[in-house]
Amino acid sequence: MRPETRAVHPRLPAQAGSEPIALPLYAASTWAFDDPDVLADAFHSPHGPFLYSRMTNPTVRALENAVADLEGGAASIATASGMAAINLVLQASLRTGDHVVAQRRLYGGAATTLRDLSERFGIVVDYLDDATPDALTAALRPDTRIVYLETISNPTGHVADLPALSAIARAAGALTVVDNTFATPMLCRPIAFGADVVVHSVTKYLGGHHDVVGGIAVFADPALHEKVWHYNVEFGVAADPFAAWLTARSLQTLPLRMERHCANAAVIAERIEDHPVVMGTWYPGLAQNPTHEIARRVLSGGFGGTFAFDLAGGRAAGTELSKRVRLARLAPSLGGTGTTLMHPASTSHRQLDEAQLAAVGIGEGTIRISVGIEHVEDIWDDLDQALS
Repeated sequence: MRPETRAVHPRLPAQAGSEPIALPLYAASTWAFDDPDVLADAFHSPHGPFLYSRMTNPTVRALENAVADLEGGAASIATASGMAAINLVLQASLRTGDHVVAQRRLYGGAATTLRDLSERFGIVVDYLDDATPDALTAALRPDTRIVYLETISNPTGHVADLPALSAIARAAGALTVVDNTFATPMLCRPIAFGADVVVHSVTKYLGGHHDVVGGIAVFADPALHEKVWHYNVEFGVAADPFAAWLTARSLQTLPLRMERHCANAAVIAERIEDHPVVMGTWYPGLAQNPTHEIARRVLSGGFGGTFAFDLAGGRAAGTELSKRVRLARLAPSLGGTGTTLMHPASTSHRQLDEAQLAAVGIGEGTIRISVGIEHVEDIWDDLDQALS
């Protein structure tokens, strides 16, 4: 072959009697086939031969298998972002006129998606101010299709009673979809408590290093996974192989990182709670948290690394704190190795008006902090000087 041709077709090294220890990055967009019938069949299943990276990719599949295993699910779908995972599951599972019950305390992006589905497609959404079993039972209808929950709510740290709520939803024939981003499978595996689908923003703790954007949806039922996979192919929100490779690499240290995140957050929450300029601290590990007893039953290994606290000075105090911190960074995301904080009313929950913010427990002076894995005394020294 001529040089121009050889440049396009490099010889790949054969694997004879060995395999790589680390996951290879498969950047290929397309696979070639010798048999046209095998090619045709590959379009119809998420488990067939690799075909096209919008559908399947070896690196992406390795991540999907790893997270499904950690969550105790049958299979998963990796997506381009956490919001892509949420939208994929909701839009693939709902039709016009269906009913959704969701907890009121939700990530702002999820709340906006539910509102959009309601306004554009006639999906009826009812919210639970207190996500108790009695409240859910009263809200369910014959056409309820999904019960949408967060293991640890963003940002106010309320923990959902997943065993009770999932059992009620299943008895009513509804799917339980749980956002497990804040807890990760290191602290909670919602499928073990009866959830049908678990979603993550892998941008947060699963990726964990401030360098990847991605999402994933894990399914308890293989048939539901395959149904949603077909929607994923058409929506075109598949994960990028490099993002999947970064996330799969990071999963190896997830247990160690979560242990440190939780230990540091517990110390910081207790100290912030006692600070004179703080009106309240929303950390599920504190005894006064409204869902502390639920958290003790649902979570294991810690109470998470992200929580919120309320400053007495309102929005002005929040702005001043953001300017004064030096180690902690003012940033819109969370779950990385470094400590970050933000003002939810003007960022993650900016879509909500004043009344809606109050309904989900977010005030003008609420600050969300994601406690990193730095030395805890360095984190506290920075916060203490800023608060003071």
